[in-house]
Amino acid sequence: MEGVMTGVNESLIEELRKAGGVRLNEPISRHTTFGIGGPADIYTIADDAMQLKTMVTLCGRHDEAFFILGAGSNILVSDKGIRGVTIENRARALEGPLAEEDGHAIFRVESGASLAATARELSHRGFAGLEWAGGIPGTIGGAVVYNASAYDGSVAGILQGVGMLSGDGLEYELAVGELGLGYRESAFTRKLFTGHVILRASLLLHHADAGELSERMEELDRNRQAAQPRGRSAGSIFKNTREYPAWWLIDQVGLRGYRLGDAEFSTKHPNFIVNIGRATAMDVRRLMELAEQRVADEFSIKLLPEVALLGEDLT
Repeated sequence: MEGVMTGVNESLIEELRKAGGVRLNEPISRHTTFGIGGPADIYTIADDAMQLKTMVTLCGRHDEAFFILGAGSNILVSDKGIRGVTIENRARALEGPLAEEDGHAIFRVESGASLAATARELSHRGFAGLEWAGGIPGTIGGAVVYNASAYDGSVAGILQGVGMLSGDGLEYELAVGELGLGYRESAFTRKLFTGHVILRASLLLHHADAGELSERMEELDRNRQAAQPRGRSAGSIFKNTREYPAWWLIDQVGLRGYRLGDAEFSTKHPNFIVNIGRATAMDVRRLMELAEQRVADEFSIKLLPEVALLGEDLT
């Protein structure tokens, strides 16, 4: 549907069209790994950092809410969709090494770059520190926001800082110590930078043998394939708790393979909810609520979502 909707800023739409194109009422389900999500009021794509800066600045100028969409992983979008402007971030430039000392090198990666593709490229070039991410869907920006980690590696272990953009178009830098990185959280998840956008991340890696790194990545790929289900999902649905892994708790309360509508706790890995057909966001949310309630009743432990819940009816 390409007609202008009531309540939508028509002048903003026209300016976004000039900046990079616009789709109205774009189904978010087409852009998430879950294959779930209602329409975005206004959907636009930033192919590079300059477009991203322009689009964010336009939204700020028109006082319009915006959401930055990366790879569409690790999110559950409401069946009612996303209000305001959704900007798909395809700014993917990789620079470096920018400086080298004592076997280490700094790389600068734009926030829309694929985390997995970046990990593989840098590993193939003989730089270690990100090889643990070779099979993780998502973008560099999303990895910073959620402090992505796996197999004893994490973003916090290699991140030097980020380049930021304020809602009024001003660029500035933040050091890693200012980001409050923790287990699957940061100052961004705590909403301390609402209306601000990550433009790029600076990563500190070290030289290593490219062949050995490739073998390590292949080993990790085999481990992932053996442990994780295939199909449409958002990755791990809950954070691990201090006491137990989330999958174990879900398994213990009898929810492995449990299904509501077309959403199902995976029989292979119970901390994954898989869309096995035409699952809705509410199917997934009700499964999550069921797990939260059962785990609380049986273990007095509060399960916390690892996926971001987008939409008023999901929170």
